[in-house]
This record gives sequence, C-alpha cells and structure tokens, in this order.
Amino acid sequence: MYKMASLFAGVGGIDLGFESTEKFKTIWANEYDKNARITYESNFDIKVIGDDIRSVDTKTVPEIDVLLSGFPCTSFSIAGYRKGFEDEKSGDLFFETLRFIVAKKPKVIFLENVKNLVTHDNGKTFKIITDSLQENGYKIKYKVLNAKDYANIPQNRERIYIVGFKDEETWNKFEFPDPEKLTKFIPDMLEKENVNDEFYYSNDKNVFYKTLEESMIKTNVIYQWRRKYVRENKSNVCPTLTANMGTGGHNVPLIKTQFGIRKLTPRECFNFQGYPKDFILPKLAKSHLYKQAGNSVVVPVINKIAQNILKALES
Repeated sequence: MYKMASLFAGVGGIDLGFESTEKFKTIWANEYDKNARITYESNFDIKVIGDDIRSVDTKTVPEIDVLLSGFPCTSFSIAGYRKGFEDEKSGDLFFETLRFIVAKKPKVIFLENVKNLVTHDNGKTFKIITDSLQENGYKIKYKVLNAKDYANIPQNRERIYIVGFKDEETWNKFEFPDPEKLTKFIPDMLEKENVNDEFYYSNDKNVFYKTLEESMIKTNVIYQWRRKYVRENKSNVCPTLTANMGTGGHNVPLIKTQFGIRKLTPRECFNFQGYPKDFILPKLAKSHLYKQAGNSVVVPVINKIAQNILKALES
C-alpha cells in the first residue's frame, strides 16, 4: 500500500480517486476549511489537520510515498481574476506545497489546478512551478484534461494535472489516460427521487420567474442565470461548477424538469463531479455543500491518472 499525504484536501476528491485503486491510502491530510473537514471526516477514517498550512511543521508528517496537492487556485482562475503569485491569500501556497515536497521527498507528486495556471502571466507562473519541481529532483509530465472527454462525466471542466516522479524509469513509463467516449448525459446525473420544493423557483417567490419561464423551454438542458438573462448551455453537458455556487444568489445551474424549474441540488453537483452515490454529504448548510462541490475535482479523472501512476510504479 502506497502511503499518501494530502495538502488542501478539501472534501477528499483527489484522495478518493487514488484510494479507489485500492493501492493508495491517505495517512495524513490538511484542510483549513472546517466545513470541508466535516465532509472529509464523514467519508475517510483519518482526522484532518485543520491548521493553516503555513504553520504546519513538516516533521509532524509521517513518511509517505505520494504527495497530493490541489493547492488553491483562486488566483489563477478566470473566475479569480488571474492574480497569480501576487495574490497574498493563495499565490504563495504552491511554495508551501514545495516545502512539503522538499522535506518529505515522496516518490510521486500529484498536483491539480485550473487550466489558466498554464497561461497565467504569459506562462511565467507555470514555468516557475515546473522549474521548482525539476530543481528538486522530479521528472514531470503535465496535461490539461477535460472531464467530459476523459472521465465519462458530462461536465465541461478543464484542469491541469502535474505528475512528478523521483525515479526516471518510472517517469518514462507513466502516460496520461486516453480520451473516453461520453456515454453519460445530464439526465443520468439528476436525482431520481422527488426533489425538495426548496430547490424550485416559483412565481410567488421569485421576481424574475417569468424570465426563467420564457427562456427555459427545453428539459434536461442546463441553464445559467446571468444577472438579467438566462443562458442555455448548448453543449449538452454541465458548465464548469464553481465555488461561488455557495455564495447564494443564482450561481447554481438551473434545470427544467416535468415538475418545474429548479436549481441543481448539492447531491447533483457532487454527481457532476463523479462522486459515488454512497459519498456522505453531512448535515451542513446547502451553501457549504455547493461551495465544496464547486471547489472539488472530478473523481474519475483522478482515478484514471492514479491507475496509470500505479502501472508505472509496479511495472
């Protein structure tokens, strides 16, 4: 069993993708957001360290084979206004990841971030990241993968995945997964049982209901409310789920069903991230669950990469 440490663990999506191979196990995890920790601990049998990563002494982390880091990406995403390393809140968190890598020297490192990390500041940010990893003895491969093309999940979600190996031979054997035909569609992600009334829009509750009704004419298509109008998502997949779904308002994607117009439920958002049906969503405010889903990863993409890492390690 390969032992893992998980930085910025969130609700454990990256961990879950690796652990589903049954050959990797997270033995240490850190997550600052207390609500994300509640969800993580509802699904994994370890206690998550809740300290600010900057204050964590690497000596307190046991020996590991693999380091996982979905370091916060607000400063590199389109939604986060592309600030990058200048962003005091999260720009330095890659260097915290690097601090752990240098201290623990894992065989494998796995980093995940938004696609914009690659082009941010004309590629300079990404070059600093890849150079830093290589200077510390890692051979790396990276690729932008879209969930709808690589995971059979109908969400348009592009992310950059960086995989590094200490051993050159293992690095040589690793390849990113091949694309996969999409056979699951929006209806497959929706809850089959009756959805609670609180998720539905109605004339008496919502001043813009008439606009929704006039614009949302198709069923099983995802729509998005855009300040003054409704946008139909024409690609037949879900648009990229974002953390600001948790800020209220109308950031959660909308759908028309036979029962009316409603927003996606938190469970459906987790479905669009490829979480298994038995993944426990604890009794937290819906806003926290939406934020957690939007901040998370597409588990089957991670799982496919993890399988290929495993093949490289064991062949």
